[in-house]
Amino acid sequence: MDRRSPIGVGWPTFSAVALIIGGVFALISGLMAVYQSSFFAQNAVFAFSDLNTWGWIVFGLGSAGIISGLAVLTGRESARWLGITVAALGALGQLLFAQAYPLWSLMIMAVDFLVVYGLVVYGVSERIASASSSLGESREVRGTAGVSDVNERTRRAA
Repeated sequence: MDRRSPIGVGWPTFSAVALIIGGVFALISGLMAVYQSSFFAQNAVFAFSDLNTWGWIVFGLGSAGIISGLAVLTGRESARWLGITVAALGALGQLLFAQAYPLWSLMIMAVDFLVVYGLVVYGVSERIASASSSLGESREVRGTAGVSDVNERTRRAA
């Protein structure tokens, strides 16, 4: 009997922790943009509005990241989709905020992309694992043997 963990079991925890860390980073950069604007590039041109507005937007996305990261830790499917949505919006927000502080924004975007990847891969691997286990159960019920069963019988017969 194989007692190893299925592939992708650690991704939800990793994604939740990365979402919380990325949310904290976004909170810091949002607050810095609002209260310490001299820290950022002075001649930054944004898609719309100014640095103060983008600071509040990034602050809100960071708060949403922390909340959705905690929700992902509950293990619910809806929390996983919430985490994917918030991380994708966070990456988009950082892309639009990158004029102010490019390296910091790229770092937070990379964390958001890892979160999206981890949550999407986890959902897919969970479905694949459940499909393969149900396929194995149907083979046993019907009495048909898989390739590994035939190889095992051949090895025992020899």
